[in-house]
Amino acid sequence: MVTADWLDIGPVDQLPALGARTLPVQGGEEIAIFRTANGSVYALLNKCPHKQGPLSQGIVHDTTVTCPLHNWRISLVTGEALGDDSGCVPTIPVKIDGGRILIARKEALQGVDG
Repeated sequence: MVTADWLDIGPVDQLPALGARTLPVQGGEEIAIFRTANGSVYALLNKCPHKQGPLSQGIVHDTTVTCPLHNWRISLVTGEALGDDSGCVPTIPVKIDGGRILIARKEALQGVDG
C-alpha cells in the first residue's frame, strides 16, 4: 500500500538487473537506484564518500557498486566503503509493492529546504 511516507518512483522492471538509474530531487541531492542480479533494489545518494563520484555510473557486483572515479567499493546495503577505504553514503529505504519501487519520503527529501 502506498502511503504519504513512501514515494512511488516507477515499475521495478524499468530498472535492469545490475543497472542503475538516477532520481533528481528538487532542492536536494540526486539519488541513485540500483538493481542487483537477484532483483533486489537499493537506493543511495549518488555521491561516493571519497571524491563525490557518481555511483550510478559505477559497476554493480552482487550488493556493492564500484565508484567509476577511483574504484572504491560501496555496500548497497549499508552505504559503507569496503576494504581499506573508509566513508559512508546515506542510504534510502526501498520496498517493492505490486511491482513498483517505493522509496522512503523522509530520507529521500532529507536536506531539501521547505
